Amino acid sequence: MQQRPLGRTGRSVSAIGLGTWQLGADWGDVGEDDALAVLTASADASVTLLDTADVYGDGRSESLIGRFLAARADSGITVATKMGRRLAQEPGNYTPENFRAWTERSRRNLGVETLDLVQLHCPPTAVIEDDATYQALDELVAAGAIAAYGVSVETAAQALAAISRPNVTNVQIIVNPFRLKPLDEVLPAAAAAGVAIFARVPLASGLLSGRYTTETTFAANDHRTFNRHGEAFDRGETFSGVNFETGVKAAAELASSLPDGVSLPAATLAWIAAQPGITSVIPGARNPDQARANADAADLLGRADLADFDAAVHRVYDERLRDTIHPQW
Repeated sequence: MQQRPLGRTGRSVSAIGLGTWQLGADWGDVGEDDALAVLTASADASVTLLDTADVYGDGRSESLIGRFLAARADSGITVATKMGRRLAQEPGNYTPENFRAWTERSRRNLGVETLDLVQLHCPPTAVIEDDATYQALDELVAAGAIAAYGVSVETAAQALAAISRPNVTNVQIIVNPFRLKPLDEVLPAAAAAGVAIFARVPLASGLLSGRYTTETTFAANDHRTFNRHGEAFDRGETFSGVNFETGVKAAAELASSLPDGVSLPAATLAWIAAQPGITSVIPGARNPDQARANADAADLLGRADLADFDAAVHRVYDERLRDTIHPQW
């Protein structure tokens, strides 16, 4: 597993990390034993980046990670959590007092004195552009509550605004074959500024697993059922904003471009990780087999026979998705 620099922190993180939203909520039920088994399988596969948030299962994801790391203190794992979604998404709620309260709660959940990395959790644009936001975050670093900070964003414009800030360690943004806009400006700007990029929603909520058909259904408490049109949060978080039926067809076309023995999800993760400027890709996993398969995708980095897949990614995006997706995020 490649280990890559985490911005200017002096830390390194794996090219394939683990997103842990599914260990908290909104993906159907994942039991505690299964969640801990996913964490174990990932760490055993040299995954050294866990991405979580204080609202995933109202702290359940953080607490499970804390339990896991307490028994594995020498793992070298970096935990990136997120804050800001415990209150309404209004700029007035992003105050130093709330920042302190949110980070204190995450520290308790994770069982640590200092959080490795805290990211603002897709805040309003006004928060990302406000000098006071970064002053408050710098104060948390100075106080020892957090070691570093970044921003998770919805749009390329928000990413560029965050990258321009001198103490931002990372930006987390959706990058996958159905979301190519960050390749235009965001990744080059981040590389030039020494800012890490975490690629989230890399498999487009499972569309790029290649397992779904137009008849596939999901549990009622799964966001792939209740947020297809942005009913609960930004619809770009669900299937990357792509119409489900369109996405199924696009995924099948991408799969047909792959050499024998290479799965669509593995090729997708490797393709994202190979993009200049990407630090880590953070797919989720609901069971240990998925976690191991995600990590194994790193073995595909540098394979020359995936050139046809890269060409297919750009062709399918241009023909099926660009007109509806590129202008929005």
